[in-house]
Amino acid sequence: MSAEQLSLIAAALFSGAAIYVNVAEQPARLHLGYQALLTQWKPAYKRGLVMQAPLALVGSALGLLAGWQTRDRLWLVGAVILVTNWPYTLFVVGPVNK
Repeated sequence: MSAEQLSLIAAALFSGAAIYVNVAEQPARLHLGYQALLTQWKPAYKRGLVMQAPLALVGSALGLLAGWQTRDRLWLVGAVILVTNWPYTLFVVGPVNK
């Protein structure tokens, strides 16, 4: 498989998981009481980090490789967009969660 295909697969998995959390999991979680919501959310956040972070990093690295191989700037733009979720989560979402 080419870097382009692998990058798209990683980005699609990342996006699919993010959409699922925003459309199904989080709205359902909001029907819980605050204590139950927090109790459920903390382990879900940790597990999500274990899955989402590698997908973002691998997808971005493959996107950079695809951009370098094809000389197409759109791959580079996609790689940067995909990896920007990482610092946002670490520096904005992380402190809010603690």
